[in-house]
Amino acid sequence: MNRVMKKADKAQFSPRPFKLSHQIVCITGVNFAKKSIVGFVELHLLPLKSDLKRIRINCKQCRVYRVTINDIWEASFIYSDPTLAICQNDNKQRNLHFYSDCHQTAVGSVDPDQANGELVIRIPDQALFIVKDQRMLRVSIEFSVERPQGGLHFVIPDGEGSYAKRSAHMFSCGVENASRLWFPCVDTYSEPCTWKLEFTVDKAMTAVSCGELVDTVYTPDLKKKTFHYTLTVPTAAPNIAIAVGPFEIFVDPTMPEVTHFCLPGLKPILVHSTAFLHEAFEFYEDTLAATYPYSCYKQVFVDEAFAEFQSYATMSILNTNLLHSKYIIDQTFVSRRCMVNALTEQYFGSYISPNSWYDSWLTRGISRYLCNIFLKKMFGTNEYRYHIHKDLKLLCDYEQTVGGIILNPDPFHDPSTLRTGKKPPHLYFPSDNPHTISYAYWRLFGTKAHYVMRLMEIRIGQELLLKVFNKLLSLATSASQQKFMLHSWGNMLISTSGFLKSLSSVSGKDLASFVEQWVTHGGIAQFHGTFHFNRKRNVVELELRQDPSRPGINKYVGPLKVTIQELDGSFEHTLQVEENSTKGEITCHSKSRRHKKKKIPLLNGEEVDMDLNSMDADSPVLWIRVDTAMTLLRQVFFEQPDFQWQYQLRYERDIVAQIESIDALEGFPSMGTISALTDIIQDTRAFYRVRTRAVQCFAKVANKLMASFSGHTALMSVFKQMYGSHSCPDIVKRNNFSNFPAYFLLKEIPKALGTIRNVHSICPRECLNFLLDLIKYCDNKKNHYSDNYYRAALIDALGRTVTPAVSTVNTSVDNLIPETKLILEEVVRCLNLEKILPAYQYTVTVSCLRAIRILQKNGHLPSDSSLFQSYAQYGHFITVREVAMECLADIVKVENNGDILSWLLDLAESDPAPYMRHKILSLLIENPPFKQRETSQLSTEPLVERLWTCMNSGCSHDCRLRCDVVDPIHKLYGISRPGCLPLPELGMVLNLKEKKTVLNVQPSPSESFEEEPLRVKVEPMEDISIEPFDPDQRKRKPSSPMVSPLDTKMPRLEGLDDAFVDVVIKSEDERPPTPGGLSDYGAPPTPGGDSIKEEESIASPSIGMLDDSS
Repeated sequence: MNRVMKKADKAQFSPRPFKLSHQIVCITGVNFAKKSIVGFVELHLLPLKSDLKRIRINCKQCRVYRVTINDIWEASFIYSDPTLAICQNDNKQRNLHFYSDCHQTAVGSVDPDQANGELVIRIPDQALFIVKDQRMLRVSIEFSVERPQGGLHFVIPDGEGSYAKRSAHMFSCGVENASRLWFPCVDTYSEPCTWKLEFTVDKAMTAVSCGELVDTVYTPDLKKKTFHYTLTVPTAAPNIAIAVGPFEIFVDPTMPEVTHFCLPGLKPILVHSTAFLHEAFEFYEDTLAATYPYSCYKQVFVDEAFAEFQSYATMSILNTNLLHSKYIIDQTFVSRRCMVNALTEQYFGSYISPNSWYDSWLTRGISRYLCNIFLKKMFGTNEYRYHIHKDLKLLCDYEQTVGGIILNPDPFHDPSTLRTGKKPPHLYFPSDNPHTISYAYWRLFGTKAHYVMRLMEIRIGQELLLKVFNKLLSLATSASQQKFMLHSWGNMLISTSGFLKSLSSVSGKDLASFVEQWVTHGGIAQFHGTFHFNRKRNVVELELRQDPSRPGINKYVGPLKVTIQELDGSFEHTLQVEENSTKGEITCHSKSRRHKKKKIPLLNGEEVDMDLNSMDADSPVLWIRVDTAMTLLRQVFFEQPDFQWQYQLRYERDIVAQIESIDALEGFPSMGTISALTDIIQDTRAFYRVRTRAVQCFAKVANKLMASFSGHTALMSVFKQMYGSHSCPDIVKRNNFSNFPAYFLLKEIPKALGTIRNVHSICPRECLNFLLDLIKYCDNKKNHYSDNYYRAALIDALGRTVTPAVSTVNTSVDNLIPETKLILEEVVRCLNLEKILPAYQYTVTVSCLRAIRILQKNGHLPSDSSLFQSYAQYGHFITVREVAMECLADIVKVENNGDILSWLLDLAESDPAPYMRHKILSLLIENPPFKQRETSQLSTEPLVERLWTCMNSGCSHDCRLRCDVVDPIHKLYGISRPGCLPLPELGMVLNLKEKKTVLNVQPSPSESFEEEPLRVKVEPMEDISIEPFDPDQRKRKPSSPMVSPLDTKMPRLEGLDDAFVDVVIKSEDERPPTPGGLSDYGAPPTPGGDSIKEEESIASPSIGMLDDSS
């Protein structure tokens, strides 16, 4: 066996002392009344060491009843989960620095990639001869899961009748490596094996799982049936899932191997929503030159989904809200993107898995890259470039705010050596495990991985990049067919070093500098550019500046392309960037022509007529762009005159250039800008997203010109010209959304009208009357599409017309001004009408609630939270609940309402839907009730204790939620101890040299603890006096960080330049907290309470139980 393992690649060598070859999962009962499952698993393990005596596997929130070896010997075991309480035995530390160290240690102590696990099984002495002979061990574990807090989610609607008639269902969910939450396993992507899955459910239910359904057998009493699945392709435990419910089944008519499942009554919209999917299968088979890697594919649509989609081997679990009818336009783009991304993760994510957490950027990046090239084919290049530009902007903003996103710190070394126990200095959370990172970081991590994959495509070409993907799939296919050569399954794992080696061998290019810039380091490149045209020499003097000292900004060294549009055409030049300030002289190919019209050739070969009267008569330069193809992860600020931005908007055909010019023209309010924006709004050849962006900019520029320009009149004239009746332009046409670009523009213009203000900073009455008429005369009788999104946009427009009330002393409906009263009446009418005739996803209700909150915020209505609290309750549609919680979070911030904040936190702790708990905390992050170091009545000790308790032990089975609590704590208090907390009772260490104190010093969990004196050097200080110490004055200043100068004065010490003070630090229990390792509580923290079995007796566990001598 050792000879076999030596053949495996070093990067794929398992840190575990065994190899998993096969696993059986048998769920013998699913109880919806108790929200529980009962079953057993059997793991086939091949020992790699002859002295193996303990087996560590992952098992969380499971009640373990019995463990046997080869169905003969019962084995003793210990269950210890240090993540149940991250900071154990500590009641005083309240800072994220300490917590993140404990969190990293706790998660690492059960990390299977470090040969750890929650369940430690001792191999009986009678079975050691099997280990010595290195023969197969069969480890059987009987377990149950009751009322799971994560990993499994039960959805049981209220009502009468059986659970099947009420559409009750359950499904697995969670972040990466969450399978341990519902069955014992080796919960890592680096341990693939074959599977046999059996699920016994009620006869009215259907069990959907990974693999191929080989048989369905009824029980003797015909009340239940068992579904038998086999998965012969080696697959890791995190890619195993289950869904049980009374699903309606739809077999794809084009591809019978594809099956879709939905809840009762949704089959018609399921058929329409998934009708395109066979096109994606055909596209990827042609693009990758490889067939779909599995024998079947299943899509299961469930309610209260953990995320929009989650992909597992041969199946994906998606949100029911992605389904839509043929009458819905807006949802189509979102739903197809999710379904295609779920499909691409079948190739890279399920079939080919990451070798370690540091390699997960590859599967994330490749799957999203493949998803986008299909959407590029389906929706067009412009839509593709728009999303690339949008993702780039989001990524740049995040990296400058939080810090650089590191994809892989050292891709050329063994991943096991990268776990140094230290987090990046700019992050407040450990980034080396999926259970410790922020959700926002993880989301942008995938965005950056996709962008880096796109940059690789630019450097080596799409054809060669796809060739590398094909090579990886071919190796994986060959490895999956080797059923008895376990070492070959390592080719089904992808590592960064192996991927980069394949790239270099296929392309023949050295990508070391590229990897160093964008993979191993975080941050972006940022350029500030200016230019001057030298008429005498006919050259453009260009200067590009960088400032790498700013957070999230890295210095870029390398080539940078600059495109200059001249009178005689578009010319591309390459500058070599070496320093923080790079200057270059570019000779122009054209001569200036004074006020002459001519056809100007563009970059795409098109020739257009331009009016050159606005440009500089001495310069042939029309506009300049930097990095037009977005070949870098960069942010560009370029300065050029307004007429050049206007030319770029009118005549440049690249939609990214047009969007950049619109953003720049917002800072040049003039009639020339208004004219350029109007031209692009009315140009039917322009991309619809550019036109909608131009409408938004038009309103902003018009507000800056309010003294001399009537913006609302001009915009209403444009609207009437485009959508008014031919005989009477003042009357809008009947709805006809068959022209999609016109439909999106139709929704945007009214919202822009609502933001326009006159010289009195109020919305003109003509705008309000116009919007009310649009609502009144909205006729959708002969339209083939639903108008729910359009009606919601009109309500949003009404809300935007609201301006602050003159007086807020008596805010009641009776005292409203006529304009505001009209708005309120229309909003209430639409809100009540939605209850009778609900629109798709209650879009109108969402807009009405936002409008009511705007009226409250501007002082027209009393600020009453009861309306939003009622809509935020469980049972309402998810989007309605989201907007209600959004309004409540705004009330908390504006009014410092502690009761509403406490109510929201109650909901975050106890709401039945996992996504809503996540959403509440996300809203508190986006709109925090107060800012860091800001004095607020909400910043209290009970709030800190509540958040800390929730983070430390309240969310132990939902890693996403636990990390969601970390984010608002950091947003509100930073990484230091909150200033609202009193000083801890333990002593403090004085650093007189740096004039600092460290409160409640405790050693890091990763460091050894010794009672050695701490040598603190004492330096002379200024003349200050000693004041009496008052215990009542121990509270810190609100702005005081954890490590700061003392409030009380310290005496001056003279002649003690080399003096030291010995300080002995002791904790209360004479030892440091132990977040990692075995639990020190008497009985192990298992839900069952009786799951600890030592020989024939039950005893308090200790490490000694696992000694070889026991």
